[in-house]
Amino acid sequence: MTFVVTEACIKCKYTDCVEVCPVDCFYEGENMLVINPDECIDCGVCEPECPADAILPESENLLKWVEVNREYSSLWPNITAKKEAPADADSFKGIEGKFDSLFSPNPGEGTK
Repeated sequence: MTFVVTEACIKCKYTDCVEVCPVDCFYEGENMLVINPDECIDCGVCEPECPADAILPESENLLKWVEVNREYSSLWPNITAKKEAPADADSFKGIEGKFDSLFSPNPGEGTK
């Protein structure tokens, strides 16, 4: 089992979760983070750190997000240190349907 980042992260991209991850399994896109499901050790320390409640344990309802996390973690750079959240991050918290309208496949800056 793994934890996955869901669409709640899009345009919020808080990186509090990155700071606590013991295996550095987060990857950074232009406007969201993902977890490499093959690197995640299912420790769960990242889940309570996310201010947007975007990190959830894998379940049947989240299979789409497991695949999104798997695909983009192979394309985006690894991120291992906390960064400042986007200035407008709080204005995107709680908005539904962000994947279809706001997701960007572009990589982020990464830190490794």
